[in-house]
Amino acid sequence: MGRPLSVFTLSEAEEETLRSLARRRTTAQALALRARIVLACAAGDPNQVVARKLGVTPQTVCKWRARFIAQRLDGLRDEPRPGVPRSIDDAKVEAVIVATLETMPQGTTHWSSRGMARSSGISTSSVQRIWRAFGLQPHRTETFKLSTDPLFVDKVRDVVGLYMSPPDHALVLCVDEKSQMQALDRTQPLLPLSPGQAERHSYDYKRHGTTALFAALDIATGRVLGRCYRRHRATEFRRFLDAIDAAVPADLDIHLVMDNYATHKAPAIKAWFAKRPRYHLHFTPT
Repeated sequence: MGRPLSVFTLSEAEEETLRSLARRRTTAQALALRARIVLACAAGDPNQVVARKLGVTPQTVCKWRARFIAQRLDGLRDEPRPGVPRSIDDAKVEAVIVATLETMPQGTTHWSSRGMARSSGISTSSVQRIWRAFGLQPHRTETFKLSTDPLFVDKVRDVVGLYMSPPDHALVLCVDEKSQMQALDRTQPLLPLSPGQAERHSYDYKRHGTTALFAALDIATGRVLGRCYRRHRATEFRRFLDAIDAAVPADLDIHLVMDNYATHKAPAIKAWFAKRPRYHLHFTPT
């Protein structure tokens, strides 16, 4: 015979509310389905018929029929889930985010998780979870520089095109200098690598003044031609160009990519290039 069907009737207010929940597009799909189940049951259809119409199981129809009879509209809402209630509400989360983005801690350069925890009154781990959820990293900074060179696009295309498609029978070198490098030496001899023992050197060092490194990178092979000089002037740069000229076979053209340092455009350097037509200069944007 089966279990007897629980019959119920809807008041006008309940029926209007259920139809509104079932029709509204913004209503959660689970809540809308429950409203349609209750409306179909109120029309007198058995659980099996309602289940076939709405594409659910008879057990689901039986559950929400019983919940509605016992608690009416409140029975269609989800019951509170188990676990500890939230101790940090949305307002507190928003306050941490706003403080991170719009304020600076006193006496330091950026917010730390411990500093934000002391300021906001929540735990350090909670601050870290909030920052991680919203992709905030106050300890990190990045640099940028916008070029005002009117020929920026042309120069970028020239240099990048040269790197990506070097010309035939030519050598492409990227030239730059590193000045004011400390010339350091260890106070005791180096102990070389040996089986079971890493390379070792003394922790202290002695200074031998400063030096300037001139280097040319062959982008095709990764080889570097370098020279160290005591000073960083056009005179030393011309000596470095002489070293490049002697190291590169005479039948190859040479394309030099350089920045706009004044040493690279001194009159003596211009005269040096004018006497050597195989050199082609490419300057990066200012």
